[in-house]
Amino acid sequence: QVQLVESGGGLVQAGDSLRLSCTASGPTSSRYIMAWFRQAPGQEREFVAGIDWSSGGTYYSNSVKGRFTVSRDNAKNTVYLQMDSLKPEDSAVYYCAVRSGFYVPYARSYGFWGQGTQVTVAS
Repeated sequence: QVQLVESGGGLVQAGDSLRLSCTASGPTSSRYIMAWFRQAPGQEREFVAGIDWSSGGTYYSNSVKGRFTVSRDNAKNTVYLQMDSLKPEDSAVYYCAVRSGFYVPYARSYGFWGQGTQVTVAS
């Protein structure tokens, strides 16, 4: 079983930055993906960014590419999401998630989730 704890959300103005953190504990496979998803009210949960823990390869949705950066700290089992140039449409609850194996952008394929952290970007 894997447990995820995330933090770093808050209320910011458009154009500001935030850094989200997610720390994993418990057993994992030799290869796994740590990913960020977000969900706004009335919307489907959508993929934002992810990282392959073994290779360091990163993946981004088109809506955040060039503005967001996902990174890892292997010693701390922590993944970060650096969010720059935030827009009001980025407002959502952000979740981290873990999947064993290969990268996929589908929420239904991830079995372990954090509690979520709210990001609100004012106009």
